[in-house]
Amino acid sequence: MIQKITLSFFKVLILFSILLFARSNSYAQTIVPQTFDGLEKLCAGNSFNEFYATFSYIDFPAGTTFVVELSDAAGNFTSPVATTLLQTIDVSATQKTIKYAVPTNLIGSDTYSLRVKSSTGVTSTRFKNSLGNTSFPAYFKTYESSFFINNKSDTAMLCSGGSLTLSVSADAPSPIDIPNIKYKWYKDDVLITGQSSKEIVVNSTGKYYAEIDYGQCSDVNFSSNRVNVTSSSSGSGVTINSSLGNPFCANGTGTVLTATSGNSYLWKKDGVTIAGATSRTYSTNESGVYTVEVDFGGCKATGSINLQSNGFQASIDAQDGYKLSEGETITVNVTTDASAPTFEWYLNDNLISGETGSSFVISVKGNYKVKISQVSGCVASREFSFRINGESGPASVIPNIIKLSGMNPYWNIPDEYKNANTKVMIISSNGEMVLDVVNYQGDWPQNNIDFKNVNPVYYYVIQGDAGEKKGSITVIK
Repeated sequence: MIQKITLSFFKVLILFSILLFARSNSYAQTIVPQTFDGLEKLCAGNSFNEFYATFSYIDFPAGTTFVVELSDAAGNFTSPVATTLLQTIDVSATQKTIKYAVPTNLIGSDTYSLRVKSSTGVTSTRFKNSLGNTSFPAYFKTYESSFFINNKSDTAMLCSGGSLTLSVSADAPSPIDIPNIKYKWYKDDVLITGQSSKEIVVNSTGKYYAEIDYGQCSDVNFSSNRVNVTSSSSGSGVTINSSLGNPFCANGTGTVLTATSGNSYLWKKDGVTIAGATSRTYSTNESGVYTVEVDFGGCKATGSINLQSNGFQASIDAQDGYKLSEGETITVNVTTDASAPTFEWYLNDNLISGETGSSFVISVKGNYKVKISQVSGCVASREFSFRINGESGPASVIPNIIKLSGMNPYWNIPDEYKNANTKVMIISSNGEMVLDVVNYQGDWPQNNIDFKNVNPVYYYVIQGDAGEKKGSITVIK
């Protein structure tokens, strides 16, 4: 009987030892997180992405490593989000601090949780933030700057009973091409609920602006300009602004005219519709009365501006198409109020050397152009083009001398040989083909001539509807 009791006692003792060992072993490896010191939320971005998690640990074998894990956006650890380990700091034999970064593609949420996991598979309980919460915001701010809405304009017009769309502008700086960004829209500094896209349809007046929605990590510095939406049911209220002021300096690409924001636009100059001008802006270098009709969706309004240039005025007394007789000369004059103007005269698009005055004596036919430039103050230029024709008969003689220092330093053949059906060839005395073109425009020679102490002689062949012409050309200085 005593033996049976002894055996039963030993069985109970062994069973108790096994249970005690199992219970002791299950609690051997333990990770205890500390509260985030002064940290309520993880607000990361391109300018900052470093955070710290401190924890205590016991009974882990040597070489055990630890990482920080985030829950999913709903706060669950079924599919945890890995962070980037930046540094592991040994605080003591039983305490570590992990420096980590959140993923740059993190889906922002106000309900993230965080824990530490060991390489042995043991995980900690959830960390608490400085408010004592195990759930807190975490965002990666992919865009950290202000931006514009309404094409940078601070005003917009709304028809009575109509609607208007305000949208994030593509003009830099802009977050418009960054995926997954959400926005918060405000009217008169009050949040408009249910609006998170890059545009909003408004149907009432007020001051509107947008802000990038980073939840509790949102920053007022990441917001747009304020747009004052006013109401109009008549033809008033549309304004046109000139980017270079009015008067403006007419040079380069000109001034940009910008109308009040609306849904569609129709531009006119001096009462005539400008083809293709249907955008909110229109660029021009010309003076005149510009008007724009703006459709606000339900009503239309028109604005105007009398745009003036502070460049200069100029005119020319050339008679385009004038027929020049054999031996005749005509004088063409330019009149201008430009300050210290310069003049450049061209024949068949070739600059005429030495001709820099406001008058020019013409003795040969061709396509002429004069360029007047004002090189001080408002730097600007204007051009006038005209053509001088020749009479039939003597004027159709093919010249055989070119004087490079003369008023016409080019071989200018009669007009009947300047067409797409006529081929012109010029050959040097050495047999070298120096010109072989169709539709010759009277612009040879274009390169320097090597005289070598003699006046070079060239030979020409003209082949076309008028037959074939041959002859020689002597070039003199």
